[in-house]
Amino acid sequence: MLCQVLAGTGGVGKTQLAVHRARHVWARGEVDLLVWVTASTRTAIIAGYAQAAAEVLGADPTDSEQAARSFLAWLEPKSGTTQRRWLIVLDDLADPADLRGLWPPQSPHGRTLVTTRRRDAALTGYGRRLVQVGLFTPDEALTYLATALASHGRTEPPAELAALADELGHLPLALSQAVAYVIDADLDCAAYRGLLADRVQALADLLPDPSGLPDDQPATVAALWSLSVSRADQLPPVGLAHPMLRLTAVLAASGIPDPVLASPAALTYLTEHRTGLDRQSSTGQATAQDAKRALRILHRLSLIDHIHREVRVHQLVQRVTRDSLTAEQRGRLACTVADALTDSWPDMERDTALAQALRSNTDALISHAEDALYQSDGAHQVLLRAGRSLGEAGQHAAAVDYFRRLTNTAREKLGPDHPDTLAARHHLAHWTGEAGDPVGAVAALETLLDHMLQVFDADDLEVFKARATLATWRGEAGNAVGAVSDLQELLADSDRVLGSDHPKTLIIIRNNLARWRGEAGDATGAISAFEELLAKSDRILGSDHPETLTIRHNLAEWRGRAGNADAAKSDYLQLIDQLKQVLGPDHLLTLTSVRRFANWQGESGDAAGAVAFLESALNRVEHVLGPDHPIALSFHVDLLSWQGNAGEASRVVAAFDDLLDRISLVLGPDHLYALIARRNYAFAQWKSGDTVGALASYQKLLPDEERVLGPDHPETLATRHNLASMRGEAGDALGAASAYDQLLPRMLRVLGGDHPLTLAAQASSARWRHITDAQIGLIPGT
Repeated sequence: MLCQVLAGTGGVGKTQLAVHRARHVWARGEVDLLVWVTASTRTAIIAGYAQAAAEVLGADPTDSEQAARSFLAWLEPKSGTTQRRWLIVLDDLADPADLRGLWPPQSPHGRTLVTTRRRDAALTGYGRRLVQVGLFTPDEALTYLATALASHGRTEPPAELAALADELGHLPLALSQAVAYVIDADLDCAAYRGLLADRVQALADLLPDPSGLPDDQPATVAALWSLSVSRADQLPPVGLAHPMLRLTAVLAASGIPDPVLASPAALTYLTEHRTGLDRQSSTGQATAQDAKRALRILHRLSLIDHIHREVRVHQLVQRVTRDSLTAEQRGRLACTVADALTDSWPDMERDTALAQALRSNTDALISHAEDALYQSDGAHQVLLRAGRSLGEAGQHAAAVDYFRRLTNTAREKLGPDHPDTLAARHHLAHWTGEAGDPVGAVAALETLLDHMLQVFDADDLEVFKARATLATWRGEAGNAVGAVSDLQELLADSDRVLGSDHPKTLIIIRNNLARWRGEAGDATGAISAFEELLAKSDRILGSDHPETLTIRHNLAEWRGRAGNADAAKSDYLQLIDQLKQVLGPDHLLTLTSVRRFANWQGESGDAAGAVAFLESALNRVEHVLGPDHPIALSFHVDLLSWQGNAGEASRVVAAFDDLLDRISLVLGPDHLYALIARRNYAFAQWKSGDTVGALASYQKLLPDEERVLGPDHPETLATRHNLASMRGEAGDALGAASAYDQLLPRMLRVLGGDHPLTLAAQASSARWRHITDAQIGLIPGT
């Protein structure tokens, strides 16, 4: 049978059977590919497939739907090709409908193994066999109890063991917990059975809904867990196990980072909800060490798994724990856990695994208690933090989806005019731009700003922030002059309301204004503005303030872009040393400055040095940010570009082919980074001697840039400039001169006569016009 579905209630050992089977076939070399997917939701299934596609096919994991489809298509049997043998394990399927359209294909080369608590008819069908995994038989349960107790040097009368097994419903998980309790509490089976009997009636209201429980004796498991919790509460640190278990009950069952459960908010909750006599006798605040000891107690009694600074909790344990709370208690608990997640979230996400875990736990909290995260004073800040984390991790498209959902939910729960609803819209617009749609970002921000002006005073700081963001994306959409105009108006208003030395005026407005003045063609003016701004920031914020360091970064960049590559290189080298000391070597500004230093090293004539510097930094960048982060991909583009300039152009062209596919998968083919990478690829083709190929690449790129960015965007104009020049290099000097005749008026209108790109195009135009005139004899002596 190609697909087996192991069905049974929670705790019967379905996952253990699947693990045993997977290890067996892997150890015997019966499969070439083994994929384990936690199938608790459709989203989790798609994410698991997407991760497999990323590792096997190099697909884009951020476009999870497409990656999942690609992975399933890859599993399909194909004639005339060598097929890998595979085993897909879909563990803990919660709803058969989640697999609609996602079942692995029938293939003679593959097998599928599903574990689930469901027994729906939808799980059966052609090629699939439902295998019921039941409870232990009485003999199996008796053997298990006797063996487990014997391993601790204990023996019990068989009749007592049989009775205990009956009262526990022969559920393997329950038997395991009972053994732990009996050993730790130094009880015999008769005493334990007496305690268990006392708790059954009292715990009747703790049972989850019938779909998540065994058919027989549903109260027994809940009673057992309650006893285990009570026992845990009696062990030092006394009274903390139960509130600790409550904290885990609204987080991700698959993994909760230790720092969340030892955060200030969590410790306060543990202190205030300490159970038993110790709460009355103890006046001390629970400590991080107390929290860790409470987790270890829960681990000992098999209520959680606490391994490698991560907590895993069975979903049914979570359900029973949640159901023991009143609605008011659940709401307060959810707010506490949201505070704990916020406490644990670092400003700079150097640990990508921790950041992913925090996002997963926020998702779990939302699924368990979303309403509690929207109070009369607004949405909890963890909701915005989780979305920002997605974007900062380079998952821009996912951030857009997240903030779109958050906007809709906030609008429903808080109303369209609430500041938090408007803040979510602000984030949505920003990440829309980061995802490669600056035009869409501008449109969204213009609409948002109109709405904000109906809600807020025109001089409100939130309005100023939205205006600054709008100006930035207007510039990114190609209208640098418009960005300058917007920012000049905003600066006047900000100076009037906040004062010229207000940090927000310095950070949000003046810094951006200086940048877009340079982008509009006034590099000298940009440098002067940045120099003046740096002196102010040094005085007001201090030389080590992150915003002061950002201004220094921008000043170095514009000195280079004004033609002084040596000054830029020197400035960046000094700045990098300071950044490493102040912000650390893994900070985004540090990594970005490293990349720009390498660029100006190359521009100053040392292409080999630029290559060496980028190569030395790349591994760290990928380790900190992940290989698919936009900044990491930019490092790859720069590295290949400078390798081409250093004389390795032929090898670089082949490497660029692979990198372009990767960038397109990760960021999308229309992302600005993808378009810039394509232009660098065309340039590398030309450097390798393939002028015809470079010309073709530029010709394919131009309509895409005009469609995505618009005909007046500086990147589009740069490509037209390169395309015109390449026509001349390909032997069509007249075509190059004619192309420049059409291009220059547009450049003068859009960029102005002093813009570096306009000046470069004028020089190239003069060159090809001179060659054309010489070819047709208009120049004397030719």
